[in-house]
Amino acid sequence: MKQYAGLVIGVIYIFIAFGAFRTGMHGWESGFSDLGLWWTVIGGILTIAGFGALVGTWIHTQTRHEDH
Repeated sequence: MKQYAGLVIGVIYIFIAFGAFRTGMHGWESGFSDLGLWWTVIGGILTIAGFGALVGTWIHTQTRHEDH
C-alpha cells in the first residue's frame, strides 16, 4: 500500500510541476519575466520532488536479499 501512495504523490507533484511550467511560459509570453522566472523555478523544484518521491518509493519498496 505504501508503494501506491508514494507513486501517486510523485505523479501528482509532476502534474503540478507541469502546471507551474505552463504558468511560467504564459508569464514569459506576456512580458512578465519575473513571473516566468519564478514559476519556472517552482516547476523545477516540484519536478525534483516528484521524481524524488518516485525513485524513493521504488528504492524503499524493493525486497532485500541479505547473504548470511
